[in-house]
Amino acid sequence: MTAANDIRVEHGRKRLRILLAGELVADTTSPLLVWEVPYYPTYYVPAGDVRAELVPCGSDAHKVLGEAEVLTVRVPSGAAAVGAARRYAASPARQLHDAVRFEWEAMSEWLEEDEPVYTHARDPHTRVDILASSRHIRVEVDGVTVADSTSPRILFETGLPPRYYLPLTDIRTDLLRPSDTQTHCPYKGMASYWSVDTGTHLHEDIVWMYRTPLPESQKIAGLAAFYDEKADVYVDGVHQRQPHTKWS
Repeated sequence: MTAANDIRVEHGRKRLRILLAGELVADTTSPLLVWEVPYYPTYYVPAGDVRAELVPCGSDAHKVLGEAEVLTVRVPSGAAAVGAARRYAASPARQLHDAVRFEWEAMSEWLEEDEPVYTHARDPHTRVDILASSRHIRVEVDGVTVADSTSPRILFETGLPPRYYLPLTDIRTDLLRPSDTQTHCPYKGMASYWSVDTGTHLHEDIVWMYRTPLPESQKIAGLAAFYDEKADVYVDGVHQRQPHTKWS
């Protein structure tokens, strides 16, 4: 691992392939994991493992990584992603000098080994444990009890507060309002959301569910969780302090 000006860089151990319009952009067994933000890493690919054409189209600057050459990614079919790659040839993190960073959303597919990965690279230091529990979980919003359960599944994820996944039969579903919001997690899959209407206020997107989670997270399939940051949660009768996270 190398740290330069608070940027953490590690060598990945997975084969990584990146596709654009179904065509190979990069194929490497030596990706770099770079923590540009504290929550998760970003993949960088050795320049020699890039298969697509990279066309310079400008420059940009990162407050820590320094000046970047901005590149358009073009594959043989002619499909292109304008400004979708960056190269930091003079970064203080020397391991990045000969590496290319691709914008996640601009690419059509990312594969770790032979499996798709969504949203961002998986953090090799993050662990997700999902445990059945008989603890009593009660959730209030605006003083109204919206969930009361003694059969939660508790999801423990490195660096995040525990999440209490509850059966819908233990939730006041009459207070839930469907939302069009969807999010993706590389460990759990795609989540759909509800808002909670207590009659005095509509709390948008504070409840979510993974209806068809990834295989490693099947134990939360069909269960719903609340943002503890935006509700009052009681565990075995004890009010929990609201955690401070990026969702607060």
